[in-house]
Amino acid sequence: MEERLASVREQTATEFSEFFSASEPVLRHALVAACGPDAGREAAADAFEYAWRHWDRVGSMEHPVGYLYRVGRSAARKYLRRGPVIADPPGDESLPWVEPELEPELRRLSERQRTAVVLRHSFGYSYAEISRVMGVSIPTVQKHVERALGKLRRRLEVA
Repeated sequence: MEERLASVREQTATEFSEFFSASEPVLRHALVAACGPDAGREAAADAFEYAWRHWDRVGSMEHPVGYLYRVGRSAARKYLRRGPVIADPPGDESLPWVEPELEPELRRLSERQRTAVVLRHSFGYSYAEISRVMGVSIPTVQKHVERALGKLRRRLEVA
């Protein structure tokens, strides 16, 4: 009996490990886009901790990353004090140049618009990948990206 239980535990650990390896970057990127780098990374860790504790339920879900995105967004509330910070602090010459007004304008977008546009244009995710993570349809993701880019272009006065 103990041998059988050990085998089940090992299989569960292997399944979770494979899931974690495949989905951690996607979930972390989505939460960083929504909540900022610090809160997003902490929220992703919290979401995966939750997934491990509830793997019997989470592992059988059709879209577990989308579910964990919502878990992570809830967890991020405790890390957010004055709003998300999107970009890394200035002074790091290894980073590419970014329009200085972009960060404040990204903050002004709704969380869904900010998440969609950052995942699409900063991390290069497809609309289908973003829709699975955010738990919305592909046309909804497209609308969020279009509206976000429209607002950013108007506010930053770029054509």
